[in-house]
Amino acid sequence: MAKMKNSLKRPPEVYSPEEIKRMIQACGRKSPSGIRNAALVSMLYGAGLRISEALSLIPSDLDLAKGLIRVRHGKGDKYRTCGISPDCEAVLVIWLERRKALGFSGRSPIFCGISKNAWGTSLKDAYFRVALPRIGRKAGIDKRIHCHGLRHSMATELSKEGVNLATISAQLGHSSIAITDRYIKRIAPVELANTMRSRNRLG
Repeated sequence: MAKMKNSLKRPPEVYSPEEIKRMIQACGRKSPSGIRNAALVSMLYGAGLRISEALSLIPSDLDLAKGLIRVRHGKGDKYRTCGISPDCEAVLVIWLERRKALGFSGRSPIFCGISKNAWGTSLKDAYFRVALPRIGRKAGIDKRIHCHGLRHSMATELSKEGVNLATISAQLGHSSIAITDRYIKRIAPVELANTMRSRNRLG
């Protein structure tokens, strides 16, 4: 008898701003890799980028004076321009300054390798998919930590703030508003559970 495929997907994760802050702090501010990883956490959360989109960025894709990011290789290799929140941009700037001090040129990816064998090359997404859960554990967060969870968190916050679906869709790089609507609704039960668990009226 053929083995049935498991169609169940893991529920999405949503991290609070405080948890995101703890992740960034857990990266550290001393080593170049820690500063870079903090900036990458900030980029995935503050702009809602997919990990592949963030790792393909080069310095000329940033217009920090306007708070804009040019995503040249989105899903389906589609181009878009999106924004980044000022607080997360501030964390990114710390890495950009350290990156410049290390001698990387504008041709190297923003989030480049700094080890001897990978100097200046694009950081591998497999590396960060392993590193991020470690960062989460160091931050004391008892949730499943993964790159897309940072994107989920940004989308959830925009929705809670009343940002319209068209704007959220453009930021996320979805092909239609209908996809964004389904995306938000899939995250909504998790956020609802978190809201209800924070209510303690009989305590």
